Amino acid sequence: MAKDIKFSADARASMMRGVDILADTVKVTLGL
Repeated sequence: MAKDIKFSADARASMMRGVDILADTVKVTLGL
């Protein structure tokens, strides 16, 4: 059970990192 909780926390962290990278890419593309 603890492993499942850790996995979802890791997955959420990776997803947030991906969203941040995507946002940075969009900002650079738009010249903001």
